[in-house]
Amino acid sequence: MSNSTTVSPQMVQTIVQQYFAASRSPHKAEAMAACFSETCIHQDPAEAPILKSRDEVRQFLQAIVDLFLSVELTEEFVSINGQAAAVKWKGHGISKNGAEVHFEGIDVFEINADGMIQTLKTYWNPSTMLAQLQEKQ
Repeated sequence: MSNSTTVSPQMVQTIVQQYFAASRSPHKAEAMAACFSETCIHQDPAEAPILKSRDEVRQFLQAIVDLFLSVELTEEFVSINGQAAAVKWKGHGISKNGAEVHFEGIDVFEINADGMIQTLKTYWNPSTMLAQLQEKQ
């Protein structure tokens, strides 16, 4: 990409769409992590310890994916402002015993000049998802 520091709304929209589409792909953890810069900052959930590399993000995402037979995220609303986007999303998964699991949250993205996720802060309550996984075992 160019050396320009300008991030277009289309660039932000594209990487956000790629990230959520990756959550619905066969190799979701790898594909989602590929949307991040090598030196990203990611907090998931927002009060959790900061992940500081694409590899840490991939490992974290794989740990979540491994809790399910299948899981995916779908963006419901995207608001772009400059190089940032706020996204309301819903998650749907099938537990390892076949029960449906539903969860939702809001992601706040900052996109760098290379069109990669530089910062992602995720606001959701993972205990809701974990409780559903445990009660349906």
